[in-house]
Amino acid sequence: MIWVVAVICIVITVIVVYLSILTLDKGYGYKHTVDPLPTDVEEDKKNSNEDSPSGPTNK
Repeated sequence: MIWVVAVICIVITVIVVYLSILTLDKGYGYKHTVDPLPTDVEEDKKNSNEDSPSGPTNK
């Protein structure tokens, strides 16, 4: 009886370790991206408006 419980525990442990490794591998394989800071975007918009010879237009 104790051998049955030991085998079941080992099988469950192996499954949990396998799923943990699979999850870690997926996480490391994901390509992370970083969005630009909001201040950089605002400065880029301001610079593009200053670069245009006629300035901003209101239509």
